[in-house]
Amino acid sequence: MKLYPLFADLAGLPVLVVGGGSIARRKVEALLGADAQVTVGAPRLDEGLARMVEEGRVAWRCSEFAPTWLDGMWLAIAATDDRSINAAVAAAANQRRVLVNVVDDAELSRFHVPAVVDRSPLVVAISTAGAAPALARRVRETLEQVLDHALGALVALAQRHRHRIVRRRADLADRRAFYDWLHDGPVLSLLRRAQPQQAERILLDALHGDQAAPQAGSVTLVGAGPGHPGLLTLQALRVLNEADVILHDQLVGTEILAMARRDAERIDVGKRCGGRQVPQEQIHRLMLAHAREGRRVVRLKGGDPFVFGRGGEELAFLRRHGVACDVVPGITAAIACAAFAGIPLTHRDHAQSICLLTAHGKDATDTLDARMLARPRQTLAIYMGVERAEALTAQLLAHGRAADTPVAIIENGTLPQQRVITGTLDELPRLIRQHAVTTPALLIIGEVAAFAAEHAWSGEQYAEPEHAVSLPPAKVA
Repeated sequence: MKLYPLFADLAGLPVLVVGGGSIARRKVEALLGADAQVTVGAPRLDEGLARMVEEGRVAWRCSEFAPTWLDGMWLAIAATDDRSINAAVAAAANQRRVLVNVVDDAELSRFHVPAVVDRSPLVVAISTAGAAPALARRVRETLEQVLDHALGALVALAQRHRHRIVRRRADLADRRAFYDWLHDGPVLSLLRRAQPQQAERILLDALHGDQAAPQAGSVTLVGAGPGHPGLLTLQALRVLNEADVILHDQLVGTEILAMARRDAERIDVGKRCGGRQVPQEQIHRLMLAHAREGRRVVRLKGGDPFVFGRGGEELAFLRRHGVACDVVPGITAAIACAAFAGIPLTHRDHAQSICLLTAHGKDATDTLDARMLARPRQTLAIYMGVERAEALTAQLLAHGRAADTPVAIIENGTLPQQRVITGTLDELPRLIRQHAVTTPALLIIGEVAAFAAEHAWSGEQYAEPEHAVSLPPAKVA
């Protein structure tokens, strides 16, 4: 079946939907979104449609279908579970030259409702001519990942200045180059950062010049998450596919790097505990040099850039040197690793607060307030704590944290080789030695760590049988 693609302006036009169930309701909602004047026809309506009628948003014909319902209509949709009724609607619509769609029945339909990616006013429609709607939805899911949500604002901005663009860029090739610059340059980047006034000012400045402004370099600080490629955010994926240069830590796995733009330059800048280290000053110089060459730079970090990732220092450095910089947050290890280990970081019966700590860096554990950290009913999530576990354990025990406080050691959290080792606080240093724990590893100390023994669902689990860790009975509300 060869279809003619068409986007219909239904604003203010009468449209009929036959059917009163959930499928009809979804069709009505989409039509209302297009500002159509919708009439629904059915003896009975589900709760959602009935509410629309009560609110005056939809007219209702409360009876069995009659062909006269189609008089004056521009469009019709048959959404009943009775094929004979749907066929009658289609026949009556064809007789009146009204375009009709019969849900899940390509043979009876004169038009098909596509799967839609909505970045209004940019809209992408996908159709399989009714042959495989589930596959159309899969294509839509793929496009949802690729198409930036800021594209809608970009199209709206270009629409607002279309006459100026046509007048100032009369040559078609010149105009195409200008639109490419809008997409690839600072305008889209500013819209992505919710700065529409600056984006519009740059567009107008470029229009008043003889040619599009030269590409300005930029840096995006991107959190790659804890390592599992499925936990990379959609925005991070989009930015990686726009990057010219990627400065990545060793903790960023090959599966995530493989999702980036194929021809992007990749630079390993180390930054793995216990591994090769590239001085932070050198990373600063690399970001600055590539940005000043007009390149789009991604500084790709494990976890989140602003959680023990020195992203704040990098952002401040770039700001001082006048480099455009934005941030794409990542899922930090404490949240992701705990979830993969079946540990709720907070629990109304066992943990009222979370404390994220690092045992690596300036002064390490010496500056920690051990008295505060030793309080019960709070969860400690300790990054890079394997090497200093003995000192940390001694401090917590000395300040009153119970020796039988549950602990969990999560090595390579979220990755296929994840290990979860559970026990008690007084056994923590021994557990690390006995199981030869290596980095990256996250330590969780607190009552909720006991959940891992029963609820860990990913990777291998190792519980100490001689120390059966159990939670106190939950309070009854």
